[in-house]
Amino acid sequence: MPTPLAAYTQPLTAQTAAHLLRRSTFGPTQAEITAFIGLTAQQAVGQLVSNVNYTTPPPIDLNETKTTFRQPYLSLPFDQDRNYELGQYVLYGWLAQMTSQTAPASLLEKLALFWQNHFVITRTVVGDYRFLFQYIQLIRTNALGNFRTLVTKMTKEPAMLVYLNGDQNQVGNPNENYGRELQELFVVGAVDFEGNKNYTEDDVKTVAKVLTGWGHTHHNETDSTSFTTTFTDSLHDATNKTFTDHYNNTVITGRAVSNPGTSSAGDAELTDLVNMLVQHPNCPKYICRKLYRWYVNSNITADIETNVITPLASFFASPANDFAIQPVIEKLLMSQVFFDSVNIGAVVKSPAELILGAMRFFNQPVPDRVTDSVAFRKYFEFVFYQMNDMQMGLVDQPSVLGYDACYQTGFSRLWINTSSIGLRGNLTDAYIWRWLEVKPGYNLGIDLIAWVTALQPNFTDVAGTPAITCATVMASFSKNLFTIDLFQSQTDFLIDTIMMQGVPRTDWLFEWNAYRRDITNPGSQYSVLWRLQNLMRYMLRMAEYHVC
Repeated sequence: MPTPLAAYTQPLTAQTAAHLLRRSTFGPTQAEITAFIGLTAQQAVGQLVSNVNYTTPPPIDLNETKTTFRQPYLSLPFDQDRNYELGQYVLYGWLAQMTSQTAPASLLEKLALFWQNHFVITRTVVGDYRFLFQYIQLIRTNALGNFRTLVTKMTKEPAMLVYLNGDQNQVGNPNENYGRELQELFVVGAVDFEGNKNYTEDDVKTVAKVLTGWGHTHHNETDSTSFTTTFTDSLHDATNKTFTDHYNNTVITGRAVSNPGTSSAGDAELTDLVNMLVQHPNCPKYICRKLYRWYVNSNITADIETNVITPLASFFASPANDFAIQPVIEKLLMSQVFFDSVNIGAVVKSPAELILGAMRFFNQPVPDRVTDSVAFRKYFEFVFYQMNDMQMGLVDQPSVLGYDACYQTGFSRLWINTSSIGLRGNLTDAYIWRWLEVKPGYNLGIDLIAWVTALQPNFTDVAGTPAITCATVMASFSKNLFTIDLFQSQTDFLIDTIMMQGVPRTDWLFEWNAYRRDITNPGSQYSVLWRLQNLMRYMLRMAEYHVC
């Protein structure tokens, strides 16, 4: 029997290709699923990695009433009066990269959101839209890099210094906020799998001493045109720092003075600190558990801990890999355990996966942000506020622990609750009723009549070409929609009870042919559209559509 982390070698089917794409991206297009059928897992994951594009165009002003409309604004004097609005445009830009149906399928944005929910900052606290953009860029460009490097850079990132008060941590007046979260949430984890504590309060205090002296410039400062990270020798605790036996009683040598114009004293101690933290035996296991829950299943049993997490963590921390992230992601996504049938359909879709996935699956094109800026803004206002209302504010988690559904008991099931279930239904209705005009001629949603018309051979030859059947419509609507194939009884229920409302299926043939004969008759179109809307609306509301 192959081990759980052994490579999955069977050619991908429609189901397994869709499974890989649903878990590694925010949801596939039909074309992407088709393109992945027949590939090996190694080939498919290789494409998802090789397609990564770290380039991000600078955000532009999307407000048509402003003189800076369609212009990049990050290098302009900071505008406190428009801070929230310009921050929105930063987030819309990232959402556009998540939603694109034209770029080749890539795992970058889904992984970047994992790291954003791991190294949490919130836009509500940080504020400054320039800090926000640079933080997202740090996440994206290092998402597949080295974990040690990412931790080091994140510790000095201005947005993080603001969010967890690292900029207030000074010799003689330490602030322990970041020192605590660095261990508890970012690197080591509060406890190991058996519940044993991984560090002490003394370790928190000692980490804080190591990190004294860091700051930044020009946060939320009106008319400033730049900002940077700073390190001040006089604010740094230059004494030696001794840790507990949780870290093998490691001593980090204090550095007193930086070279002129550099942060070498702070950088030297930070390097020693991060090296010590990642060598903690629970660090690689803690990160691998979180990746497993993000990509595979929230339920980590003792067997999974022993046969998946432990060997994956050993590989992650091995001298040959040295905390490189990409090989760990590749190994997990190509593994037997990832494609195990018990893990297909085992995760409730987050609002991002539900909303962005629907945009992609139903090919709702993203307007060009430069030539069609107002439509671009309307499109992502809808996406952003739908996610926000469903309790997944982008870069605005409820606490430093991240989204509740990513760490609390119940995990992804928490995305569906008494508040969000109705909102998920409202999202369905937006696609069916098509009430949002993105721009003249483009209403968001599914053009069901056009979809079904495209299924009909020789549409105008009513006498010579049989009408498409209910079963044909159902097969088209359900293609790759459900994570797990429907039973025949479920298919019959959808056709006979939902689509046909109890009347014979032959009635559909009469109604459809009547529409074919007289497409200008609103009554003929209405009866057809009504049945199609009933069917698709119910299908989208079925519980199976909400899992991946």
